[in-house]
Amino acid sequence: MTHELVDIGANLAHDSFDDDRGTVLAEAAAAGVAQIIVTGSSDESNVRALELANAHPGVLYSTAGVHPHHASEYTDDSDAMIRKLAAEPRCVAIGECGLDYFRNFSPRDAQLEAFQAQLNIAAETGLPVFLHQRDAHDDFVEVLEPMLPKLSRAVAHCFTGEGESLREYLAMDLYIGITGWICDERRGKHLHDIVDVIPDDKLMIETDAPYLLPRSLNPKPSSRRNEPKYLPEVLRVLAEARGQDEARVAAVTTATARHFFGLEAGD
Repeated sequence: MTHELVDIGANLAHDSFDDDRGTVLAEAAAAGVAQIIVTGSSDESNVRALELANAHPGVLYSTAGVHPHHASEYTDDSDAMIRKLAAEPRCVAIGECGLDYFRNFSPRDAQLEAFQAQLNIAAETGLPVFLHQRDAHDDFVEVLEPMLPKLSRAVAHCFTGEGESLREYLAMDLYIGITGWICDERRGKHLHDIVDVIPDDKLMIETDAPYLLPRSLNPKPSSRRNEPKYLPEVLRVLAEARGQDEARVAAVTTATARHFFGLEAGD
């Protein structure tokens, strides 16, 4: 049985989809994935994400932001572009933005500066924020918390942390995005024990395609590329961990995603 789902984060502008993007979208729809938020993470992908959203109205939407990996490339032009894209109807969030001290592809001071700049844009535009945080919890909270009264909504995308940080995020009124990380018996086992504390109206699901292919897929796909059509596997494992049936988790995550991003049902 297929359930109507919303994938709140898929990097469909990624070049790994260039040869078969149409097939990927058709297979996602057949799997019940009704709407997909295409993540913008750099100047180039922001433009491409909106192009895709405009080409698939009511199915694809986009975000505009600069990922912390690219923070050292954040310029006045980047800032102006995000503001311009934010005015487009199918651009529904600012981000992916935040801090990543695991990779440190950009210096930390550049990450902090780009993060603050994008939170300012979100505050000014009223758009929700699509957040990234890895191994940078304390600085992330320090930057984000004073901005929260000025932000409409914010989601901790691809949450992979421990119970303590999850409770802190929920206390900050953040929404939580769960990916196929929860399907990884090595790295994601701890998530099984804590996801039941997330209220129904704060929970969303995502693939983060082409990354984070669910390891629990059976049979295993021949390709390691993740796709939105595998979102039902995230739903299945998450529902099991929460002790809820899949229909319930599908219904609440879809309703929450549509509220968060301002999507129409079957737009």
